[in-house]
Parts: sequence; C-alpha cells; structure tokens
Amino acid sequence: MIPVCLAVGGSDPSGGAGIQADLKTFHRHGVYGAAALALLTVQDTHGVLDVQVLSPRFIEDQIRAVLADLGVAAVKTGALGNGENASAVATCLVDWTGFLVVDPVVAPKNGPALADPSTLDGFWPLFGRADLITPNLDEAALLLGRRIQTAREMESAAAELRGLLGSKAVLLKGGHLGGDLSPDVLADGDEIRLYPSLRLQSSHTHGTGCALASAITAFLARGMALRHAVGEAKNWLTEAIRTAPGLGSGNGPLNLLA
Repeated sequence: MIPVCLAVGGSDPSGGAGIQADLKTFHRHGVYGAAALALLTVQDTHGVLDVQVLSPRFIEDQIRAVLADLGVAAVKTGALGNGENASAVATCLVDWTGFLVVDPVVAPKNGPALADPSTLDGFWPLFGRADLITPNLDEAALLLGRRIQTAREMESAAAELRGLLGSKAVLLKGGHLGGDLSPDVLADGDEIRLYPSLRLQSSHTHGTGCALASAITAFLARGMALRHAVGEAKNWLTEAIRTAPGLGSGNGPLNLLA
C-alpha cells in the first residue's frame, strides 16, 4: 500500500507554504498526504496579514481521526500557533510508532508570529518525541539564546540543539546564513554531517522550510535512511527553487512538482 504522511500545521491560501505545500510535496514524492489544521492565515507572496489559531481540542480530534483510520507512517508538524497546541499534538502521538519530523515554525519572513515565543516550553514534549527537528537559524537562535553566524558555529549549534531538545536528530538549515553557500548541518548522534550547496539568487523561496521537511518526511515514510533522505530532499529543493514558476509580485512559491 502507498505510505501515508500526515501534515499538522497552518494553511497558506496562496498555496506556497504550510499545509498546501506539504500536500503537494507529499504527492510529488509518492506518498498519500493527509492534513490536520492548527491555524489559518491570510497571506500572499508579500507576507502574513492575519492569523487565527485553532483550539487544541479541535487539532487533537483531527489527528486522532486520521491516525485511527489511515495507518500513518510519518507525521510532519509545522506552524502550531502556541505551546498548548504543540503539547496537544505530542499527546496524540504517545502511542503512535511512526516517524515524526518537527519543523518548529515560529515566524514568517514578513508578518505576525506563527507561534508565541513565550509559550515555547509547551513544545518540549513534541521535541523529545521527534525523529528529526528542522530549525532555521532564527529559530535556533531563539531556542539557544544566541545568534549563529558561521558554518562552524552551525555545527556546534546543531549538536547542542539535539542534546537540549532531546530529539534523535536535528537538521539546522543555513539558508539565512548569507554568502555563496547554503549549508545545512545534520546532527544525528553519531556524527555531524554537512550538506553544502551553492546559493541560488532567487526571489522565489516562499515555503522552502515546509517543502524540505515534507520531502524528508515522505522519504522516511518510504523507508529511506535519514542521512540519505536529507540529501535527496535538499537536492530536490534546489531544483524546486531553480525552476520556480515566477508567480506573485513578492517572495514567490517554488516549483513543488520539480
């Protein structure tokens, strides 16, 4: 049977990020995508204009319905809105044994926060259950209380985050680092692995974090080892940026069918 992946996160009506990007990415990589909404946004390629966070109970009900019926192999979480919602998601997964990828989405490039930083303590049960956490440099700085400014600092930060958050692995994304390279660093307990790539100069990078985490989730659900899944997902993401369709007058979406 086709593997099933469940995305839990926020809706992006422009279709470039959030649940919409998750489902497109799942489909592209050969898994069946299900979705549980945690928040709604008003946004376009210029940024997020408004956010409506759903209740923990409603999120739980969505997740439990899908888990009970579809035989979910992997779950990917994105924007959850607050720590209470994150804790509710973790509660739903206590007796579930599949892969969990957590993208700790806090704030978009433009617009209001998608999670209240003052409630991050509620995320700890979810972090501790995760097979992989995929923070960007801004999210890592919030969690560690310091900025990460070089590739060498990324390596130590990824290892520190893994120990701090209690997850099996951390992929620290370097898209915000600047320079000619866009390195990602994986700390999985055995070693620190660097995934370098040339930075593409593009104004169409909306939803890159969502797409990368969702692609990794799909590969894990299909039985791929984590290190291989990260490399394959990053290669695909580079092509998705390179072949972006050029939609919107702001930070446009990727080609999620690349």
